[in-house]
Amino acid sequence: MNRALRYATVGVVAVALLAGGSAAAFAEPAQLHAPSPVVATAPAAAQLTAKASATTVAPWQEFRISGAAKGIAAGSKVTVQQKQGAKWVALPAQAPVNASGTYSVRVKLGIKGVNQLRIGAGSTVSPVVSVTVR
Repeated sequence: MNRALRYATVGVVAVALLAGGSAAAFAEPAQLHAPSPVVATAPAAAQLTAKASATTVAPWQEFRISGAAKGIAAGSKVTVQQKQGAKWVALPAQAPVNASGTYSVRVKLGIKGVNQLRIGAGSTVSPVVSVTVR
């Protein structure tokens, strides 16, 4: 190998080493400037739990439905929903989610028989809770 070619080769390797280390000295140009992969994580889906303080009540007797609200901001309102026929109807019973992510709402029912209830906040709903009015 002639002297000029050796000096040129040594110069290229030296510049590459100074620019980015030994891996960069032998990397393809596209590998030197390739962006690192970005991994996006979706926010956790909102969840509601619900538990009634009583499973059987007298007409218009007050009871509570309480539970936890994950992924729902503190201060957001949760609403009691009652299944009437094939539809879920919002009752005038609401409560805010507190700073610890829990809620407790007072409920009174007058429809005798088994009432199916759930808690809703936006499009998020809890599992169904059954309360019988005797």
